[in-house]
Amino acid sequence: MIYGEDIIEEVRSRNDIVDVISAYVPLKKKGSSYFGLCPFHNEKSPSFSVSRDKQMYYCFGCGAGGNVYTFLMEYENFSFPEAVRFLAERAGMELPEEEMNEEARRQMDEKARLREMNKLAANYFYYLLHSDRGKRGLAYFQKRGITEETIRHFGLGYADIYSDDLYRFLKSKGYKDGELKDSALVTIDEKRGGSDKFWNRVMFPIMDVNNRVIGFGGRVMGDGNPKYLNSRETKLFDKSRNLYGLNFARKSRKKEIILCEGYMDVISMHQAGFTNAVAALGTAFTSGHGTLLRRYTENVILSFDSDEAGQNAILRAIPILKEAGLAVKVLDLTPYKDPDEFIKGLGKEALEERIRQAVNSFMFQVKVIAGQYNQKDPEEKTKFQHEAAKLLAGIEEPLERKNYIEAVAREYYIGQKDLFDLVNDYGTSAYVSSAQNQKRAVKSRQSSLAEEKEEKKKQPQKLLLTWLVNEPILFERLKGIVGPDDFYEPIYHGAALMLFEQYEKEQRVVPAKILNQYTDAEDQKKIAELFNTTLKMAPLPEDNDKALTDIVRRVKEDSIEQQMNATNDILKWQELIKEKSGLSKLHISI
Repeated sequence: MIYGEDIIEEVRSRNDIVDVISAYVPLKKKGSSYFGLCPFHNEKSPSFSVSRDKQMYYCFGCGAGGNVYTFLMEYENFSFPEAVRFLAERAGMELPEEEMNEEARRQMDEKARLREMNKLAANYFYYLLHSDRGKRGLAYFQKRGITEETIRHFGLGYADIYSDDLYRFLKSKGYKDGELKDSALVTIDEKRGGSDKFWNRVMFPIMDVNNRVIGFGGRVMGDGNPKYLNSRETKLFDKSRNLYGLNFARKSRKKEIILCEGYMDVISMHQAGFTNAVAALGTAFTSGHGTLLRRYTENVILSFDSDEAGQNAILRAIPILKEAGLAVKVLDLTPYKDPDEFIKGLGKEALEERIRQAVNSFMFQVKVIAGQYNQKDPEEKTKFQHEAAKLLAGIEEPLERKNYIEAVAREYYIGQKDLFDLVNDYGTSAYVSSAQNQKRAVKSRQSSLAEEKEEKKKQPQKLLLTWLVNEPILFERLKGIVGPDDFYEPIYHGAALMLFEQYEKEQRVVPAKILNQYTDAEDQKKIAELFNTTLKMAPLPEDNDKALTDIVRRVKEDSIEQQMNATNDILKWQELIKEKSGLSKLHISI
């Protein structure tokens, strides 16, 4: 950890979580908490809760939760040190440099220098575009219908015809050859010196989700090759973890993200008001991209070129996106090749209508297969029907398969019964596979039941910790009865140790402070859920006392059982048996 625990807690305590999150999510006060629409999943009714008392947030819909650091790391994609520095700056705090070890400082300095270089390069390219030397580049954008406002919004620029222009500019700013080489902006040759990666190109700065320049794409002026050139990967730039335009698209409140092929498609769509458009960065679409998109949406519309290469790219992207848990549709751009041409030819309203009519990915796959056969030729049509049946047989869920059979039969004028029979024929091998899948499913269910049983056994520990967080007076009432070691589940044991210590020292509990100690995302979710569970109190005090006593008794019984299983000491066993028998007389009052 770069910063000490005291510094981390001071920074957190100076940044009220309600104030910080309100800058990102509109919140309304309900009771003692604030509620809004969760920024981590799509929802219509607010289930995202922010507590000023606990200095934590929790979504009752998707389970996202944590403190102010967690929120910034999830929403802004900050690393933990970046979140600390951001909040320190927000609070007007100066962080002590000596808290940072040498290696961490070196890595941070390297990344900071890279960001600095990229920002300077982007500004230089933008300057050149608007100078006499950049007239050719500016004319290209103007010819493509890109406005000055859009040029400024995306930071578009121009790399001059001289192959060492940027190199000389950055050298004049004090950067050394080694740094420049690591930036991927220039190539260093011992004999010929430095030469630019990009020259005689219009430039597209690539930004991460926090609007920081991490790389570039460049389109050549004229007929040179390659037509588009992209930065190689660096310590800042990972092509599989970034998408062009995502820094803007993630702020769009539209229910889907439109995935395009190239920079100009994204720019044209944003200019036309489709601010939810993004594109891959000159590389094949990967599972990393799918996972990244899943963080911001549940729905993706593919808007690739309508030529053969574009259609094949769609077919490759569909399974990746589905594997990431996304619902996928495909945009029909005919008779135009790409979104840019479509908008110029038919306008924004026509594209909005096409988006509404976007076909789901399965029907698109059937359409592609249909296009490979002459539907007027009986033999060709039969082959198509067999291929469609194979595809339909692969749908495991019976009702979904039935619905798609009906849809395909209706769309391609095939008798429903004929198609059902054909799918069933192809389903024979699928049924063998299905039988094997069912066996695996049975084992999986058995395993799940065992896990569920084990989880149920841990429930009293979780409930008692929730009681302690909500009713700190119980620390006094349970003194000598329950302690941290009675919570044997590792994550609950850790939380109990900190809770009991915190109460002993401060006579209160601060859940957000405890969460600072958890770095694993799943652990943070479990602890956030623990601290944000609302206890349903009974109308009569004696009923609450009985419920609490039962929970304490079960925690103690489980704890004693764990201790008995861990020892062969007869005297210890006798002590534990005596302690367990005494639990029948236990009574706890709130």
